[in-house]
Amino acid sequence: MSRKGNCLDNAVMENFFGLLKSELLYLQEFEDIEHFKKELIDYIEWYNKYRIKSKLKGLSPIQYRTQSLIVS
Repeated sequence: MSRKGNCLDNAVMENFFGLLKSELLYLQEFEDIEHFKKELIDYIEWYNKYRIKSKLKGLSPIQYRTQSLIVS
């Protein structure tokens, strides 16, 4: 844990939760907690496998990792 006031240690998670809220939570209404859990699991899978990121040269995380393994 870092000192109080140093936000760098949780910046990645704060960014993820912000995206989660804007891309999933605020866009739909959930019937019950089970429906939310299913949508959350689907969102995390989409985020990790298919979501294109500019920091990864326009590739999804899986494509970027696969590309770096092929080059090495």
